[in-house]
Amino acid sequence: MNRPRPRGTLLYVPLLYGIGWLVVRPLGLLAPDLRVDQLDLLGVAVAFALLLISLPARLRRAWNEPHPWLRLGVTAAPAAAGRAFLRGLLKALLLLGGVSALLLLSGQARWGGSLSPAGWLNALALLLGVGFAEELLFRGWLWGELELESGPRPALLLQALIFALLHPWYQAPGLAAVGLLGGLILLGLALALQRRADAGLLWGAVGLHGGLVGGWFALQAGLLQLAPDTPAWLGGLNAGGGSNPLASLPGWLGLGLLLLARRRWW
Repeated sequence: MNRPRPRGTLLYVPLLYGIGWLVVRPLGLLAPDLRVDQLDLLGVAVAFALLLISLPARLRRAWNEPHPWLRLGVTAAPAAAGRAFLRGLLKALLLLGGVSALLLLSGQARWGGSLSPAGWLNALALLLGVGFAEELLFRGWLWGELELESGPRPALLLQALIFALLHPWYQAPGLAAVGLLGGLILLGLALALQRRADAGLLWGAVGLHGGLVGGWFALQAGLLQLAPDTPAWLGGLNAGGGSNPLASLPGWLGLGLLLLARRRWW
């Protein structure tokens, strides 16, 4: 089996991102009402489309892999993929349920109980879009490249570290940045072990990751109302100043328990 060159691993995705960024720049002139963040989002969408197009060719050339989508854990029998996805989603709901219960019992939150149709659609888009895109990138392509370059155990740790560092944890205030970085590393490990537990299928990790992102969005968008003075260690803080359970002690404990339950797949 071929061994990818580190330079190719390092440059592959940034090159796609750069092409996506350049492709959408003219839209800023054609549609001046578009905000910079909207243009950036379109650039990410173009880059992801390029990833989907080019990824099979990269695996065939750099990995000598004749069945790229099978190796990435995407291709599977619908029933098996569905079961894996639902298992991951259930774990996400249990983690969010535990964090929400602690916030409610401590008096730091109250149940809102309502979410607009647009809010549900946004949550679903985050569940499927962010879940699939980031898992294909990190637990699919990146983890595979790192395994071929450095071996299974170092690759497991490296993919989690890179996944964490590429999120804007450093924009969170004070010690919350350290808490968020640690939570992201734990999440990266949990998602990788979820894929191992699913015999290489990516869909369980998609359900877990997407469920956490979409589920927390739904909670914040109206289902759960946090008190403005909620302690950071209980509610967590993210880069935008809002709450993020990954940076909280309950979030760490939940992910730690999940890792403990998955210890046989280390």
